[in-house]
Amino acid sequence: MMQWLKDLMASAGQPVREPALAAAGGACGEGCGCGSTAASATVRDVEPRPPVAQRSAAPRSGQDRVRAEPGETLAKQLALVIDLNVCVGCHACVTSCKQWNTSGSAGPLADEKPYGADPTGTFFNRVQTYEANTFPGTETIHFPKSCLHCEDPPCVPVCPTGASYKRKEDGIVLVDYDKCIGCKYCAWACPYGARELDEERQVMTKCTLCVDRIYDEKLPKEDRKPACVKACPTGARLFGDVKDPESEVSKAIRERGGYSLMPEWETNPANQYLPRRVTDEAGGATKIQPRLGGMS
Repeated sequence: MMQWLKDLMASAGQPVREPALAAAGGACGEGCGCGSTAASATVRDVEPRPPVAQRSAAPRSGQDRVRAEPGETLAKQLALVIDLNVCVGCHACVTSCKQWNTSGSAGPLADEKPYGADPTGTFFNRVQTYEANTFPGTETIHFPKSCLHCEDPPCVPVCPTGASYKRKEDGIVLVDYDKCIGCKYCAWACPYGARELDEERQVMTKCTLCVDRIYDEKLPKEDRKPACVKACPTGARLFGDVKDPESEVSKAIRERGGYSLMPEWETNPANQYLPRRVTDEAGGATKIQPRLGGMS
């Protein structure tokens, strides 16, 4: 576990576990925040959540998946590579994600005000828009935001029930809704703000890289990619194995100067960003725009 995360947990009075309650039947410690009145309470004592609708391609529980150990180096890591140079902020990725996951493994997503200038509800993917420079050289930058599926995810060790986990087979970080108690510790630990609480079901939700879609053999091979990647009209979102040097995503990172978001947090995000290229007014040449430093 990263030292900064240990210090953060200690300052809040949260017991440090490495990992925290990895087994489903483990006992919660004092102050774990799960709502149990007894320090020896187990996950089985927690009132079960309502059933979650899902597709057959995605397992309900993480028990039949091999979980990666903390700090383990994986042979395969699926991830997104987002090209900030061609993202136009159309939100097709947001709406397609919402549409697919409403009937997918994540179950219905809560929506209080799904439309309008300030929609509320649960989203796995959001697009933030910034303005850079000053008039007349003002530029609009669109910055897609979702779970980065970190190689060393801080959301995993803080989970008191073992609901948050990273899969060994492909590196995807997931939440087992059968174990999640909605304590929000994972959201508290994530420096990217990539997790949201489903207020209706009281479970934490996040991007799954459409795990129920990418392995679904009933879909045509060309459709076995995350819904956001399939829907992007400009090809700004790439998907593949970043550990494979010959994959499309690895080549894009290598040739276009891809970078990780906020590397100082030592989470080693799997998702990468390709920097914007802007026109040099003097000579018409292109130059790399400074990288965005964070998400808020």
